[in-house]
Amino acid sequence: MAFRCQRDSYAREFTTTVVSCRPAELQTEGSNGKKEVLSGFQVVLEDTLLFPEGGGQPDDHGTINDISVLRVTRRGAQADHFTQTALAPGTEVQVRVDWERRFDHMQQHSGQHLITAVADHLFGLKTTSWELGRLRSVIELDSPSVTAEQVAAIEQSVNEKIRDRLPVNVRELSLDDPEVEQVRGRGLPDDHAGPVRVVTIESIDSNMCCGTHVSNLSDLQVIKILGTEKGKKNKTNLAFLAGNRVLKWMERSHGTEKALTTLLKCGAEDHVEAVKKLQNSSKLLQKNNLNLLRDLAVHIAHSLRNSPDWGGVVTLHRKEGDSEFMNIIANEIGSEETLLFLTVGDEKGAGLFLLAGPAEAVETLGPRVAEVLEGKGAGKKGRFQGKATKMSRRAEVQALLQDYISTQSAEE
Repeated sequence: MAFRCQRDSYAREFTTTVVSCRPAELQTEGSNGKKEVLSGFQVVLEDTLLFPEGGGQPDDHGTINDISVLRVTRRGAQADHFTQTALAPGTEVQVRVDWERRFDHMQQHSGQHLITAVADHLFGLKTTSWELGRLRSVIELDSPSVTAEQVAAIEQSVNEKIRDRLPVNVRELSLDDPEVEQVRGRGLPDDHAGPVRVVTIESIDSNMCCGTHVSNLSDLQVIKILGTEKGKKNKTNLAFLAGNRVLKWMERSHGTEKALTTLLKCGAEDHVEAVKKLQNSSKLLQKNNLNLLRDLAVHIAHSLRNSPDWGGVVTLHRKEGDSEFMNIIANEIGSEETLLFLTVGDEKGAGLFLLAGPAEAVETLGPRVAEVLEGKGAGKKGRFQGKATKMSRRAEVQALLQDYISTQSAEE
């Protein structure tokens, strides 16, 4: 059967009766990105205003007697509503839908039908699947490429049809109705029961669909195609926004444009050129900085080599620098008799380290240095380098190296 949400996509609340309620669990993604399992109940109603996910469209959000419904899924001819509060069978309940989410899904889904029909009509581009995303929706087209001219023509045509205020009708046909063979669709679910639901955009398209839709294309307001991306297996993904999403996108874009105007101190038409100039200046500064760091590394290496404290264990820490900086110092010094312990980065936090010296000593001490600094590293031929998370423990490393040198000297 068709649910109330499918018979009247514009209904926002209605009264129905609880049929059953059984314990259940729901796997969700927590705020930290980890999977969480919630305990609750699967509630079945005589009818529902909340759309269960299907046909590329996510489920509705809403409430039953002000109890939040966290997930709605279809099971055969009925819908399961997951709640964390039990509802007694036979109870009359008030169901309310999250209208902002529902209307957004109606706009995106009807927008997809329209784009799919126009792309097929104009260029023979067939839709193989689609996804209604949280920020944008994507239509997969059965073509290895779609030109910018084709995208522009599709966008112009769909918006013309929105301005024509074409009606969108929903009908139910019996499975053996000859008309079913004439409508577009990608087949029915294996557990489908009852009549076939057909969504028709007047004079444009007829398509088998279970989703919620606008009743007139004028409710789409506008469609913006964001562009195309390479899809899988010689297909092309076309990304789009419909209705209120376009307004929100324009609001974000305008906010970004105003912020850039303030930061770059030029009009929007000059933003790109201004950013290019900044990028070129940044690259030049980075190049100059790298050359200075290299010169500094050579100077430091010579200073260390000529220092009266040279020998045994030599350590150096700098806030600025990278792996190349430390390796230049090690290369310039080129001593195999001294243990050289170099670090760059935050004095107490994360950074990089390098241990250089006699190959046997470095092979033995390298992993221990990484362990003390709570980091990871690797090495060969008298070098061991890596990343550290606790630069505050550099003194412990120095003591470790000194002990090793003292032990070696005593054995000799």
